Amino acid sequence: MHTASYYAASSVPQPDYPQLAGEQRCDVCVVGAGYSGLNTAIELAERGFSVILLEARKVGWGASGRNGGQLIRGVGHGLEQFAPVIGAEGVKQMQLMGLEAVEIVRQRVERHAIACDLTWGYCDLANKPREFDGFAEDAEALRALGYRHELRLVPPEQMHTVIGSSQYAGGLVDMGSGHLHPLNLALGEAAVASGLGVRIFERSAVTRIDYGSEVKVHTGQGSVRAGTLVLSCNAYLNDLNRELGGKILPAGSYIIATEPLDEDRARQLLPQNMAVCDQRVTVDYFRLSADRRLLFGGACHYSGRDPQDIGAYMRPKMLKVFPQLADVRIDFQWGGMIGIGANRLPQIGRLREQPNVYYAQAYAGHGLNATHLAGRLLGEAISGQQSGRFDLFAKVPHITFPGGKHLRSPLLALGMLWHRLKELV
Repeated sequence: MHTASYYAASSVPQPDYPQLAGEQRCDVCVVGAGYSGLNTAIELAERGFSVILLEARKVGWGASGRNGGQLIRGVGHGLEQFAPVIGAEGVKQMQLMGLEAVEIVRQRVERHAIACDLTWGYCDLANKPREFDGFAEDAEALRALGYRHELRLVPPEQMHTVIGSSQYAGGLVDMGSGHLHPLNLALGEAAVASGLGVRIFERSAVTRIDYGSEVKVHTGQGSVRAGTLVLSCNAYLNDLNRELGGKILPAGSYIIATEPLDEDRARQLLPQNMAVCDQRVTVDYFRLSADRRLLFGGACHYSGRDPQDIGAYMRPKMLKVFPQLADVRIDFQWGGMIGIGANRLPQIGRLREQPNVYYAQAYAGHGLNATHLAGRLLGEAISGQQSGRFDLFAKVPHITFPGGKHLRSPLLALGMLWHRLKELV
């Protein structure tokens, strides 16, 4: 069963894939049927590999089926920090891949006619004037990369054309980013993978992995032998691989969905039906659904503890932005875990001691596009395509969070509190 979200309640029909039983063989076994695993499977199947995809629960059960549905350009945060490792040209290539990532989603949806309410239009919201000043630099940097979509600065006095709130000091409109129904995208991509011959098994949690020149992946009822393994569990990796688990912090993010709004009221909130996101560490992100509900998310929690009542926790945040919604009913409330690494760059690589084991994780809340890029890079690397793109990500070192899994959340929570205090200055 999926979590009781708006997405689960409004999804396309969900097929039941079988549970793994007995011993199976394939070229590549992929663990985790979220966007990373689904797209890796698609990329490999298109290149002629036989692929088995294992999912502990249901396709898209984790962040891929619960997220804010915001499809935003870019990958990583502050890519210039990696220049000492990958060079200035490597940084530029990562920046270009951050644009390509959105195009992968666009092309996959269009090519396979995936019904996921894909809508173009996004706006970065400035909480302070200095953030708005920085948007001009962001726009020029994107244009210098050859970004082909419309970028438009929105000064404070014109923000009413984008959002019905007085909270913001300006915006940057990007018509090459947008929003969609994330669970329907995952379900559509699972259908694409299955149509390409990928064998998908749900309710097949991995219990043990035997590493070697051939890996053997065990579940409760069966096993898979494969020449190559891909771990794409992200925040739900748990103790499956301790080396990778120590480099990722599961952090909670939460969303509420209002009752359906009439057309006039919905247009007052977001006149151009854009997805929007502010610039704070504990980011607010929100948009309208296809049936005109406001989906309001954010409040990233690093403590490892979920709010007892998500609706009661999130509603005041929504009303701070939109006080005019005080009389509106909340129909859905849900949360889930996102995976965050210390340097906020997606972790895409392979294990040093087991070179036939690849991984992709730690998208820091921007996984909708970055997962699709990860799938392509893994497909290129595993098939021997020597583009060098996979190696750029693999070269970047990722620290292990100190204190083990019990202390890393409190330690990072203290660090994030410091950043939130700096926002008050």
